[in-house]
Amino acid sequence: MSEDVRIRRVGATEAPSRVESLADLLVDCVEGGASVSFMWPLPREKAVAFWRTVAEGVTRGERALLVAEDGEGHLLGTVQLLLSLPENQPHRADVAKMLVHRQARRRGVAARLMAAVEHEARREGRTVLVLDTVTGGDAERLYARAGWQRVGEVPHYALMPDGMPCSTTYFYKHL
Repeated sequence: MSEDVRIRRVGATEAPSRVESLADLLVDCVEGGASVSFMWPLPREKAVAFWRTVAEGVTRGERALLVAEDGEGHLLGTVQLLLSLPENQPHRADVAKMLVHRQARRRGVAARLMAAVEHEARREGRTVLVLDTVTGGDAERLYARAGWQRVGEVPHYALMPDGMPCSTTYFYKHL
């Protein structure tokens, strides 16, 4: 399956047309228990509003939006590179909202998205990347395998979609 996966950066003119499919992906991930800033149940309108804001950021050049698609063009996953940071951090970017549809997990999609976001960061002249994730989750293991350095953990940093508190682990990577 991973051979059939295409990772690409979504351009400013295309980003608004991807809002609906990205909203579906976000709803799927939150319903599946992903702690990605939203609580369950996640109203679809709220997911759409979030992705409209992302699309506007892509249009302004404040973020890079990458998508993973199957051979038929169906959305499997996404990740963002946040580029709009303070002027004393032009060399840095944050990686955010790495999402993979539940039906596409365990097929190498997340690893390919991470490799692609690192490539985009290099293209953007960024040499330090930072991200955070739920402590003890699959993503934490993925980042460690990909060479990211664990910085530390903040207990009870956020809530899982069901309202239970969770810790967050921070990572960085020098490119």
